[in-house]
Amino acid sequence: MRVFRGLPNAESRAPCALTIGNFDGVHRGHQALLARVREAARARGLPVCVMTFEPHPREFFNPAGAPPRIAMLRDKLEALRDNGVDRVVVEHFNHTFASQSPDAFVERIIVHGLHTRWMMIGDDFRYGAKRAGDFASLKAAGEQHGFEVEQMATVADPSGARISSSGVRAALAAGDLDAARAALGCGYAISGHVVHGLKLGRDLGFPTMNLPIGHKRPALKGVFVVQVHGIAEHPLPGVASLGVRPTVDDSGRVLLEVHLLDWHGSAYGQLVRVEFLKKLRDEEKFADLETLTSAIARDVADARAWFAAAHAPGSRSTGFATSATDRIR
Repeated sequence: MRVFRGLPNAESRAPCALTIGNFDGVHRGHQALLARVREAARARGLPVCVMTFEPHPREFFNPAGAPPRIAMLRDKLEALRDNGVDRVVVEHFNHTFASQSPDAFVERIIVHGLHTRWMMIGDDFRYGAKRAGDFASLKAAGEQHGFEVEQMATVADPSGARISSSGVRAALAAGDLDAARAALGCGYAISGHVVHGLKLGRDLGFPTMNLPIGHKRPALKGVFVVQVHGIAEHPLPGVASLGVRPTVDDSGRVLLEVHLLDWHGSAYGQLVRVEFLKKLRDEEKFADLETLTSAIARDVADARAWFAAAHAPGSRSTGFATSATDRIR
């Protein structure tokens, strides 16, 4: 898969089958849409191209009111690759891009920028300044410029509820990792490179791996049972805290800290994937380091108990050491 920051250069603008969207989380609704794009692309001998945006358009227009992020860009790109996408255009969403008229968007981006021959959009797709463009205007533009347009209806779960990024965010905010898994089609995970921290966890007797979070509003917060992929041949059990560490840091910086239960070594610089299995509690601000240390000890004990139950004969626990998340690229 090739990734472009902005429109490809002239040599890379071969005709394509295109879809456009934020694809936050790449949930089962997105997966169904991408499957249809792959099918149409194969029938026409075209590569599959996705245009997505950084930052999220709602972050650009209303930073304080924008939705939390489900996935960092690395994880989004990994999911798009796993769904058979050949090219991804990560378009910088700024004032110039947002102010394009619908006609200008079609001509500059869809026709001349990406040489689109076939295009799939979701039922809530809008484009151009003030979201003035819709399916009808895009269909008419396609007839004028020579590209086909297809619209996909909402994908629903067995209960009839719409599968959406907002639904995944709601599940994660509630700590309902089973509901998130059902919508995503896999366990929720965050990947990143392990960086050096303050070594406070080591001083407290619980050394941690630190993964910085590239945005200030992650969809998930709290303390969790996790398993970590990418260090050993098999996933390693652990307990993790995702948040702003209010007891020891007042900067507001979001960090993912992972204490591995039965592994000792150095993982600095390694790319790992942390899969969240069970929420233990919300993040708290403790009175002192002694109280914090006691809370971490309880979290470790609770995580060990969870893994013991997951391995017990007859356990119906799902998602533990699943092969779908064993891959790290």
